[in-house]
Amino acid sequence: MIEHFHESDLISVLTAQPIDRALDYKAPEGGCMTGAFVEVPLGPRKVLGVVWGAGDGGYDISKVRSVIRVLDAVPMRADMREFLSRAGGYTLTPMSAMVRLATRSPGLGDPPAMQTIYRRGTGEPDRWTDARRRVTEALDTYGGLAFTLKELAEMAGVSTSVIKGLVKQGVVAEEASPRDTAYPRLDPGESPYSLTKEQSVAAQSLTDGVATRTYGTTLLKGVTGSGKTEVYLEAVGACLAAGRQALVLLPEIALTAEFLNRVEARFGARPAEWHSGVTMTERRRAWRMVGEGGAQLVVGARSALFLPFRDLGLIVVDEEHDTSYKQEDGVLYNARDMAVLRASINGAQVVLASATPSLESWANAEAGKYRRVTLTSRFGSAVMPELRAIDMREAGLPSDRWISPTLEKAVNERVASGEQALLFLNRRGYAPVTICRACGHQIGCDNCDARLVEHRFLKRLVCHQCGESKPIPEKCPACDAVGRLAPVGPGVERLAEEVQMLFPDAKTSVLSSDVFGSARALKAEIERIADGDADIIIGTQIVAKGHNFPHLTLVGVIDADLGLQGSDLRAAERTFQLMRQVAGRAGRAEKPGTALLQTYQPAHPVIGAILSGDEEDFWKAEAAERKAAGVPPYGRMAGIVLSSTDVQEVFDIGRLLASKREPLSRIGAQVFGPAAAPIARIRGRHRVRLLVKADKAAPLQEALAAWVAQVKLPNNLRLSIDIDPQTFY
Repeated sequence: MIEHFHESDLISVLTAQPIDRALDYKAPEGGCMTGAFVEVPLGPRKVLGVVWGAGDGGYDISKVRSVIRVLDAVPMRADMREFLSRAGGYTLTPMSAMVRLATRSPGLGDPPAMQTIYRRGTGEPDRWTDARRRVTEALDTYGGLAFTLKELAEMAGVSTSVIKGLVKQGVVAEEASPRDTAYPRLDPGESPYSLTKEQSVAAQSLTDGVATRTYGTTLLKGVTGSGKTEVYLEAVGACLAAGRQALVLLPEIALTAEFLNRVEARFGARPAEWHSGVTMTERRRAWRMVGEGGAQLVVGARSALFLPFRDLGLIVVDEEHDTSYKQEDGVLYNARDMAVLRASINGAQVVLASATPSLESWANAEAGKYRRVTLTSRFGSAVMPELRAIDMREAGLPSDRWISPTLEKAVNERVASGEQALLFLNRRGYAPVTICRACGHQIGCDNCDARLVEHRFLKRLVCHQCGESKPIPEKCPACDAVGRLAPVGPGVERLAEEVQMLFPDAKTSVLSSDVFGSARALKAEIERIADGDADIIIGTQIVAKGHNFPHLTLVGVIDADLGLQGSDLRAAERTFQLMRQVAGRAGRAEKPGTALLQTYQPAHPVIGAILSGDEEDFWKAEAAERKAAGVPPYGRMAGIVLSSTDVQEVFDIGRLLASKREPLSRIGAQVFGPAAAPIARIRGRHRVRLLVKADKAAPLQEALAAWVAQVKLPNNLRLSIDIDPQTFY
């Protein structure tokens, strides 16, 4: 509901400042409305705020300060205010932090920015040259559209001085124009792609959902290379044709460039972008145009969910299982879940696309909460790769080597044939586990089901579930082998050295987000590899996400075991997803592919499911285990992390919290810990973690709020609550 307030009416304003409540101000001269962005005084400062409603009153209004001014921006819509309130309530986030997420537009209070643009003038040059002709032809080709100096110079293939010379002669007109202009209109007409029958049926199902103009979520599951992108772009086209806005979320900035090219090929123009690699000027333009309706489609990272859409009709979450959709600092939210919440408020459709869905999405589809659309065939002539395991217990490798003779032979064969091989390291997202290289045993906790994690500075193995710890043993507790215990997995640099030694004549490329300083450099390297300018690729998890390498026919997974039975309840699920995703990189063109998984546990159910392709059997077995344990998605969990520069203080507060569990006991919740967090110290702050587990229907947020309110925290101690934690760091 929109309320209009007159001058000096008492209004409630939420600011992005770390204050736990709304503040009352007097409406400014000329009045304002609910949702208006305003500048207000806060102490000696001027800060940004949003009018949330009428003020509380109950005190001398003559002492209340006035709003300084109303900003020139489209007011925050009621659906956006509801989204922020409900998202904040679910994640137990202060509303000031939620407002900050929704106002991350640089220069929000500034007047419209101007830029210099160039278009065809009325004059003629004193003489024609080849360069001058190219400039006028470029302008004439685009029907008098205006361009920036850089854009026109690049399009015509000339220096900027040529254009400046034509300006002086009136051949090119130079004008000042607002920078925050609408994006080019996208044409939702017929697709240039030729869809298969299976793809057409899937696309029709999605477009039928968009046509209802109501909320609904569809899980779009398709094997790697099945054309999920072309299918959901049809739903985007239907949304644009209906006059509504669409949002496509991608898990990595590195995927954006290739995806934008596909959007341009499909709709004839590029959409708005929203991610950390976009300039401040473009972020401001995107924020304003989304609110004004001048941006039909946004492609972005998870924070794009908090843009001020005027009429959001579709949200696509590509690679919906990806862990990068979970914000792990500041406001702790899962973009996949928040996409469903936002769509339910806006009467929009959600498409969750993945070859290996999260168990949460699979369970919702099984329960009938989500529709399910499945693509079973790869597009064109490509077939799924052959998958085989290499039993590392029989490889007899020394402790400083990681590439087995079987994998070495396969790589040599591919390189000799002019094809590419990928050596994949399962390095990110899992705590290191300690494995016996003689028998494959992973050392577990005596008191719970978690694996023990090595803390080198403590020289101990620690359980991150219950806090139990023990010294690192000299011999394996399963087979008594001495000196064979080792943390799983090498680093990319160490593996690159081994590759150089084994394959001295091969051209090697290391593809890891840690290696590249910018998204542009990473994109250039991906394009180089796709063109065939590398024989062997060494990659971490970034290579599992959406890249197409047509010359790649062999994937060798160096450490398939990393994550199996780890200290994370999602360890098996993530290992399964990642192995299936990375194996799918092989053989995407005409040549068949092979994926070899090096494992010390070839009989493990997850390895068996990966090799057999029995995905439904894996999900059913994993779901049964989670259901029996009462953990997500069949139960509820929250992670509480305390941090302080004083290690004794942080453990003392953790123990005090654990002793005051009565508000949680009332809802039947259990408390585990306190225990040292897996990453026990960050930037000099010691970290202690507690876990809370409750039934699916339990009112967890209310109980958590009452629980932590019992303890007054010292000034230097921080507490964060993570509802539905994805990692246990």
